[in-house]
Amino acid sequence: MKKIILSLAGLFIMAMAPQVLSAQTYVFEKAIALPGDGGYDYLSIDKVNNRLYVSHGTAVNVIDLSTDAPVGVIEGSGMKGVHGIAIVNKSNRGFISDGKANAVVAFDLKTLKIIATIPVDAKGPDGIIYDPYSDRVFCFNGDSNNSSVVDPNTLKQVGTVALGGAPEFAVADGKGKIYNNLEDKNSMNVIDTKTLKVVKNYPLAPCGGPTGIALDGKNGRIFTVCRENKGMSVVNINTGKVITTVPIGAGVDAVIYDEAHKLIFVSNGDATTTIIKQESADKYSVIQTLATKNRAKTMAFDAKTRKIYLSVPDFEPGTRKALPNSFKVLVYKPQ
Repeated sequence: MKKIILSLAGLFIMAMAPQVLSAQTYVFEKAIALPGDGGYDYLSIDKVNNRLYVSHGTAVNVIDLSTDAPVGVIEGSGMKGVHGIAIVNKSNRGFISDGKANAVVAFDLKTLKIIATIPVDAKGPDGIIYDPYSDRVFCFNGDSNNSSVVDPNTLKQVGTVALGGAPEFAVADGKGKIYNNLEDKNSMNVIDTKTLKVVKNYPLAPCGGPTGIALDGKNGRIFTVCRENKGMSVVNINTGKVITTVPIGAGVDAVIYDEAHKLIFVSNGDATTTIIKQESADKYSVIQTLATKNRAKTMAFDAKTRKIYLSVPDFEPGTRKALPNSFKVLVYKPQ
């Protein structure tokens, strides 16, 4: 009887295996070649207009997500070093952080034309997000330890948030709070978007060098990824307690949470993307180490198709020197 039960159990596992793999495994689909050379950083998706924005040196490449084809470039003589892109559909505008020009560049989401260059009283604009609760754009300045606040309607800087450390990625909860990693302090700030004050600061130990951040608002959890200890820390946003740390790859930059399918994607510079399953609010397991490309560390996720997009050029073997005309966006899809 025991052998029969074991045999039946084995048949059940074999029957279920294809379904499990299908739900959990990502595979390479294509590469989208993009013109020009230069550095690269954040990617951002405009869900309303179904476009992917890719930072690329002194310009932003734009891809139509319905065809995965390039449809335009945002560029201008005043743009010196693009980092992030924030989307504000309410005002039909996008905002680009220009780290070398110490400015935020506003553009029209329909025409892709630049409409204003907004100087900020800070150095090194890097990450940039839109907070719908306050209807403000927050630009995080790595060299000034602060955030410049821009009104997307008047196209003016309207405030500054002192952060107490060097900011990395940030995420808004839509209810008046922004969570922002401080890379040099190994901690996370909680920002009140109305008062423009840091109201809490949570230490993230054992996390070292936090970069990317994602939010599970339903369960009150933050996912913050850390370079020094190669881990993803799960943080209770109400208490600041680090609940668990999940191993990831080296050279991490971005993290994305797919709420619908309870998956977390972590893009690493060591040519991997770690895919983690959220089994419950406090339980997580790595289900795939997806092979990508060396230094493909920034990422975007299309919730409609469930595809992930990573930007990267090819590099000379054993160096950090990018090969000319090799920049591309890598596309991975669920199998």
